[in-house]
Amino acid sequence: MRLFQYTLSPILGFLVLFSAASALSQTKPDKGYPSKPIRLIVPQAAGGSNDIMARGFTIYLGDRLGKPVVVDNRSGAEGIIGTEIVSRSAKDGYTLLMASAAFTMNPALKKLPYDSLNAFEWVGFLGSGPTVLTTGSLLAATSVKEILSLAKSKPGFYTMASAGGFQHFASALFKTLSGQDFTIVLYKGGMPAMVDVMGGQAHMTVGSIVQAIPHIRTGRLKPIATGGLKRTTMFPELPTIHESGVPNYEAANWWAIAAPTGVSTSIIMKINNEISQYLKNPEVLKRFNNEGVEIDIKTPDQISRMIKADLQKWASVAKSAGMKAD
Repeated sequence: MRLFQYTLSPILGFLVLFSAASALSQTKPDKGYPSKPIRLIVPQAAGGSNDIMARGFTIYLGDRLGKPVVVDNRSGAEGIIGTEIVSRSAKDGYTLLMASAAFTMNPALKKLPYDSLNAFEWVGFLGSGPTVLTTGSLLAATSVKEILSLAKSKPGFYTMASAGGFQHFASALFKTLSGQDFTIVLYKGGMPAMVDVMGGQAHMTVGSIVQAIPHIRTGRLKPIATGGLKRTTMFPELPTIHESGVPNYEAANWWAIAAPTGVSTSIIMKINNEISQYLKNPEVLKRFNNEGVEIDIKTPDQISRMIKADLQKWASVAKSAGMKAD
């Protein structure tokens, strides 16, 4: 068993190891699953937090199931293109989706080619983490209040690099609730957005703490505030955006695995059980916490209820913040 021969960095440790498949009985037509490679579609570009989570997941899932699990990045339309591919794929368990908070935000702003509530079966929940507002060499501000003051003095001048989807929603929410005119610049992924902030081509970004941590540690990104309503244990000294001058700001990311509706319960429960066993390991819990991720083991039914609640929440937030649907 190779559980701790792997390190969490540089892929930040969002790795899922699964218990022996023999623990679950298999019945036809799922006997022998998997008999061929499994595809995990990430509807965002490589290098972002979703991609990081997916690549760790596939390493361990492939080891446990004895068949390759391949990451397939299908970015575009703020995550909608890749998500639609999964919704239309065969109902055999060989095409899965790495979903994140953007899944529940997009319906508030887009007309979707799939039914967010009914087109997917929820397989497993990997964890969640707050956003973090970071700056680079282009901006000397050290607090949210300083950033807001600068934005007020030069409306539209200061740029927020956004990967679209969840990150765009989190950026737009910051802009709306702060009452300041930032210019949101869209990128094809979270990594390109951060690269431009680090390189001085954009002023700031509000992104997943998972993705930002390595660059915060090297000093290339400067953390300003986190996006939860309470401070994160990862950076307890770092204030929240909410307490720093933008009341009621809350944006956190989460990561879950989904399959198209119609995949057998035995396959879904097989993978869910493997995920749960890994996430119960105390050392894994400690390492995930060190990377700013909170583990929360959920059943497929619990994930479904969470999705329904989040869809309602973000629709309400979009309406109250004046965010317009396309």
